[in-house]
Amino acid sequence: MDHHHDDKHTVVIIGYGGMGSYHAKLIKDNGRLQVIGTYDIDHARGKASEQDGYRAYESYEAVLNDAAAEIVLIATPNDVHKDLALHAFAAGKHVICEKPVTMSVEDFEAMTAAADQANKVVMVHQNRRWDEDYLIIKQMYEQKTIGDLFRIESRVHGANGIPGDWRHLDAHGGGMLLDWGVHLLDQLIFMIDSKIISVSSTLSFILGDEVDDGFEAMLQFENGVSALVEVGTTNFITLPRWYVKGTEGTGVIEDWSMTGRIVTRNRDAEIVEPKPVQAGVGLTKTMAPPSEMATLTGALPKPYAQRSSFYDNFAAVIEGADEAIVRNDEVLRVLNLIEAIFRSGRTGETVKDFDLYK
Repeated sequence: MDHHHDDKHTVVIIGYGGMGSYHAKLIKDNGRLQVIGTYDIDHARGKASEQDGYRAYESYEAVLNDAAAEIVLIATPNDVHKDLALHAFAAGKHVICEKPVTMSVEDFEAMTAAADQANKVVMVHQNRRWDEDYLIIKQMYEQKTIGDLFRIESRVHGANGIPGDWRHLDAHGGGMLLDWGVHLLDQLIFMIDSKIISVSSTLSFILGDEVDDGFEAMLQFENGVSALVEVGTTNFITLPRWYVKGTEGTGVIEDWSMTGRIVTRNRDAEIVEPKPVQAGVGLTKTMAPPSEMATLTGALPKPYAQRSSFYDNFAAVIEGADEAIVRNDEVLRVLNLIEAIFRSGRTGETVKDFDLYK
């Protein structure tokens, strides 16, 4: 399968909603893939895709029967991903699937088994591995910019409640753990090469939906790192996107505009005993700020360039020219972790001995 770079791999997008149309835009700016059409059960979405210059297929059957369509990109509600993918493999198509790829470990195992049997590629669009804020933290973790990172807090906060329509419904795989949680957990697993020894969580149901409107999960890794992952949709004042502690300092990234800094211990400063400060009605030496000489404030490191975009990597994988950046065993591990977080949230207990870390 020797494809030259001017040969584009053809894609049909299934589900032309917010995410489907976003993929179409991204692929247009990308080298190796080309969208040739879309299919959506909603007729108006089909019309919208035609206005954007794509053929609107009249049925999923028609997509599968079209030999010109090499890849099916699934961007529908979560509950139908598996079924659509199984039909695609049976029709000889490769699959790019939106996250969360399925709602259970079992379903994803069925999906990857079918892909293997058909000798087709399935890759899950865990695009936030390419987020600059995350790549900065990943680099700080790997390069020990502030010493060994031992505490990582990763949060996304909004105040608009659960978005959209189907995300409010359990049957469609709604809720925030499956929507945003899957990204934040995937980022941690991709960064920290260690087994998760325990997880404890609380799910939030403040808004009265049948699905979670947020959650907090506390993860302990075998290598000593502890991570707090939090998603909230009822936060009118947001906490930083990242707050990390290392043996030599602390780092913060406020938001996606990369506002942030690192503060490290100044090894060359004389040790000055902190002076007690008035704290409420008491005095504290413990919580007094360090002397001005004792710390150095610096800018966040610049993240290194990524070797490939998600789409270019997918093209290379189907050509047999590269390994997948988003590996299916990692995706499975995240799904399994999500199941453990749901279990902990339901029972109020810490869950152990569950991680699929290899």
